[in-house]
Amino acid sequence: MQLGLIGLGKMGGNMATRLRRAGHEVVGFDHHPEKRDVDSLEALVGALSAPRVVWVMVPAGEPTRETVRQLGELLEPGDVVVDGGNSKFTDDKVHAEMLGEKGIGYVDAGVSGGVWGLENGYALMVGGSKDDVAKVQPVFDALRPPTPTDESGQEMPGAGFVHAGPVGAGHYAKMVHNGIEYALMQAYGEGYELLAAVDLVEDVPGVIASWTQGTVIRSWLLDLLVRALQEDPQLEKISGYAEDSGEGRWTVQEAIDHAVPMPTIAASLFARFVSRQDDSPTMKAVAALRQQFGGHAVHAVRAQEVERPA
Repeated sequence: MQLGLIGLGKMGGNMATRLRRAGHEVVGFDHHPEKRDVDSLEALVGALSAPRVVWVMVPAGEPTRETVRQLGELLEPGDVVVDGGNSKFTDDKVHAEMLGEKGIGYVDAGVSGGVWGLENGYALMVGGSKDDVAKVQPVFDALRPPTPTDESGQEMPGAGFVHAGPVGAGHYAKMVHNGIEYALMQAYGEGYELLAAVDLVEDVPGVIASWTQGTVIRSWLLDLLVRALQEDPQLEKISGYAEDSGEGRWTVQEAIDHAVPMPTIAASLFARFVSRQDDSPTMKAVAALRQQFGGHAVHAVRAQEVERPA
């Protein structure tokens, strides 16, 4: 089938390649001239036969909102817009209503797989009406990983793809997925730090690698940590500063709104905030309190660290 794809960055570009390998026709648009097939959104829509499916793969927030607004002026009744970025699920209802007034369908798709999705496939969590999802299903089938089989050779349903519910359900599922991802990465990172802190363990990368087979904590994330340690055994080339792209915050806020206890994911989010502080004000206060009530020693700030420019 034909697909218009807006945003040909690391994920969007790889998705286009995977779809073309599966025999689909992809018309791509990107702000970088060297990546795109057409020079404008108008040209992209004009290159597609009705009913059209246009997949938006641009940064979440205003870039996605503006792209959807423009598509609403260009597409026709019966066409479908797919938002495959990391948009907040509350944006989906707004987009669906705006497009729905013009007879244009809307599907939100949470996509996981990163730069490895080209070869391994992407896990897809989608929201929307059954009719709109059906129009995009050939694309979903090409992007998802191959369906695994059980010991008898029967296909195992559900792996790599789910129609999670109505509009918004896909991005909501991806939000929770990313919250869990935060916690898993934090746990692996803390385990690594303890192993590296003791003299008893002499081969920390080897220990991490040993966990990838036969253990209950094996995972793709663990495989990626092994890969990182192979490239940089002491992680000396990497700063300990960790960004968050929004989904962890939204997950914790949803947990608060629905009174769902989520201490592990919340702690992993706050740990990322701590990573951005060269000298944590919280720990300054903790050190000061320990000195006040127990006379515990504190580490003085070096003179050059408190100097101010004239």
